[in-house]
Formats: sequence, structure tokens, C-alpha cells
Amino acid sequence: MILDGKELSKRINNEIKQKISGYCEKNKQIKPGLGVIIVGDRKDSLVYVNMKRKMCKQVGIESRVIQLSANSTTDNILGIVQIFNNDPSVHGILVQLPLPEHVDEEKVLAAVKIDKDVDGFHACNIGNLAMSGRTPLFTPCTPLGCMRLLEEYKIPLEGKNVVVIGKSNIVGLPISLMLMKKNATVTVCNVHTTELQSKTVQADIIVSACGQAQMVRGDWVKQDVVIIDIGINHIQDPEHPDQPDKKKMVGDVHFEEVSEKSSHITPVPGGVGPMTVAMLMENTYHAFIRQVSSSC
Repeated sequence: MILDGKELSKRINNEIKQKISGYCEKNKQIKPGLGVIIVGDRKDSLVYVNMKRKMCKQVGIESRVIQLSANSTTDNILGIVQIFNNDPSVHGILVQLPLPEHVDEEKVLAAVKIDKDVDGFHACNIGNLAMSGRTPLFTPCTPLGCMRLLEEYKIPLEGKNVVVIGKSNIVGLPISLMLMKKNATVTVCNVHTTELQSKTVQADIIVSACGQAQMVRGDWVKQDVVIIDIGINHIQDPEHPDQPDKKKMVGDVHFEEVSEKSSHITPVPGGVGPMTVAMLMENTYHAFIRQVSSSC
């Protein structure tokens, strides 16, 4: 069965649109606002920001994008963060990652006010995510989208063996913490993991976010495995081998091979990607409601 993130995200976005519309009808001068900071002109980052900006417009969130040059300093970026922090019309702040190598990414993320941290990367949010009995104000959007997909398709997690491939702060770490809170048995693998295939072949659920095109093959998985493929990679389109510019988007998992054995699998594209954007919209809406309620 395909885990259809495209369809689920449509439903979530429509629900958010209705909620915002209902609120704004009663409070006509107040609208949710999202401040976006992008540094440099990386093509993939620009694509992602434009997708988010487009969805903001669709659901009724006012987006404000500030693009800085690639040679901007940490202090330059911190200055924009503080402008957004102090602006009551901005309810959520998104710093598009990755930042250039010379920028102190941790310092920038830590500067975002926690109640505007709609990406969920503030150390306090991650810390609360890690600790039993605590709930973060916001959870990182991609892991949250993955969990919502698992919930939507009623995939049990308690007691299941889950292998997470990749340990990044953006995906691997937070989704591992979220899965552990659901009482799954989680193995986190990284570039130094030895005999990776021997671990994946025992997994009930595989979450891959390693950025290696079609690395997970059919003989890496067992029958009825559940696959959450977060990878976004571009390879030469096999249907056009004589045209180097023709690219095909694929995940970390070889879809054709693994789908023959899986019980549930996310496609690439159309799986986790749309859910990431939907969770950003939802987090921004929740930030908006929290802030306008506290100011009343």
C-alpha cells in the first residue's frame, strides 16, 4: 500500500485553511504570519522556499521572505532573526537549511524565539522532545509528517523494530526520539555503521534519510516491511540515457524492488515531501493561535 502523503497533506492544508478563514472572519485585522530567511541561492533551497510560500498563500498565511547573500555573516542573519522575533505580525520563523558553512548554524537557530520556532529546531524544543513526560511547543516538520503518515495508516509502533538510516538534527535524531516515545525499539544507523544490511533486513519499519540514491535494495528488507523514504535524490533518467540533463527524482530506497516486499511504502515524490510543508503550515497556525491568545 502506498503511504500517500500528497492526499493526506491536502486534507490537512484544507483543515488549516478553514480554521484560519474562520478566525480571520471574526478578527479581520489579524492574520498568521511566517517569516522566512534564506541565505544564498542554492537551487534546492529556493525551490523549497517557493513551495512553502505558495502553500502559505493557499491556506491564508502571510509569508515574508528575506533572502541574504551567500557571504552574509552570522551577525547579519541574527539581525534578521531579531527583526522577526520582535515583529508581532510574524508568528513563526523559518531559517531555511542548510546555511553556508561559515555561518554558526546553532547560534542562529538558538536565537529564534521558542514560541516562533515553527521548524522545531530550538534546543529547548528538541530537549523536551527527548525527555519522557515532556512535550515540545513544536516538533520538526519532516519527522512530524512521517509520524502523521504512520498514524493515518494505523501502522503499529509499540514493540516494533525500527531502523533509522541517518542521524541528522533535522530528521534522524528527532524521528528516533518520537519513535522511542511510541515504545518502538529503535536502531539509528549512520555513515560509520558496519553491516548495515544485516540491520535493515531485520527491521519491521525502515526510515531512511541518508541522501544516497536507491541505496536500500530488495534484498535489504524482509517481507511486509514498512518503508518511510525521506530521501530526495536526482539521478540520470533511465528512459533518456542519451540526455544528461534529463534527471529523475528518487528516494534512498529502490522503490521498484522494495515495493514488491513492503506492506506500506512512501513514494518519492508524493510521500514525505508534501507532509513536511503541511506540518509547517500546521505549526505556524498553532504558533499564531498561541500568540494571539496570550496577548488577549
